[in-house]
Amino acid sequence: QVQLAESGGGLVQAGGSLRLSCAASGSGFSIVDMGWHRQAPGKQRDFIALLPNGGSTYYADSVKGRFTISRDDAKNTVFLHMNNLKPEDTAVYYCYARCRSYSGELNLYWGQGTQVTVSS
Repeated sequence: QVQLAESGGGLVQAGGSLRLSCAASGSGFSIVDMGWHRQAPGKQRDFIALLPNGGSTYYADSVKGRFTISRDDAKNTVFLHMNNLKPEDTAVYYCYARCRSYSGELNLYWGQGTQVTVSS
């Protein structure tokens, strides 16, 4: 079993920056990829960013050029650096990790979510 622990959300003014972190813990797994989604009130959960092992980064058009995803593989941690935040970025941000067990099974895990609020 894999647990994801998120941190770094909060309240920020428009134009400000935040960094979210998400650390994966557990045993008997290897990470295939990690990424972020977000869910605004009354809306569906949307893809934000993805960073596969040794691969290129992928971003939603709405955050491209403002958000950067990175990983510290030694610590099984993924980060989301958010710059030039806008009120429409207000949402609960969820990290996820796609992991392969030693038996070869592929599973998707989600963090508990962290609130980001951007005031105008």
